[in-house]
Amino acid sequence: MRQTFGSTDYTAMNDGYFTHESACIDADVTVGHGTRIWHFSHIMSDSVVGRGCNIGQNVVIGPHVSIGNGCKIQNNVSICQGVTLEDDVFCGPSMVFTHVWNPRGISCKANQSLTTLIRRGATLGANCTVVCGLTVGQYAFVGAGAVVTQDVPDYTLVYGNPARAHGFVCACGEKLTAGLTCSACGQRYALCHERLQAAT
Repeated sequence: MRQTFGSTDYTAMNDGYFTHESACIDADVTVGHGTRIWHFSHIMSDSVVGRGCNIGQNVVIGPHVSIGNGCKIQNNVSICQGVTLEDDVFCGPSMVFTHVWNPRGISCKANQSLTTLIRRGATLGANCTVVCGLTVGQYAFVGAGAVVTQDVPDYTLVYGNPARAHGFVCACGEKLTAGLTCSACGQRYALCHERLQAAT
């Protein structure tokens, strides 16, 4: 069965997600309901992609990767073994995950992959690089072109090379002012031991 959205033709899968006919999905992959997989992307073995995700063109996921619900992965991103995305993560176009600390062309070190965790709601800007073995906190915001070489705390805005903190962002994506109240949505925050938390 085929379905068309606007001018784009999809192949409709029986289990409720949509994939372009040029995409490659290995047999032992789980894809959640409502997810869309675009041109020339490859979901590799033993990977899980959650519900309602949008997987852009020329994306490679896996093997052995877990993607949460509601994630948006833009064009030309490779999510390699060892990386986990929680729900609602945004990966900008052509951003990069590394998975081995000291790769060499003369030897295979795939079994030395380090664990990288991207927490719920985080944004990874276009062309940024996240070095393996790190955690990017929930609703953190990594600016375009940044090189992340250390953990990023929750709600923290980082950019530059190497990436450094330049304030805090709301869960809605707006930068917070000194009062720690979002001017866009009104959400209030408080600092606790130098970590930002949403106020109840």
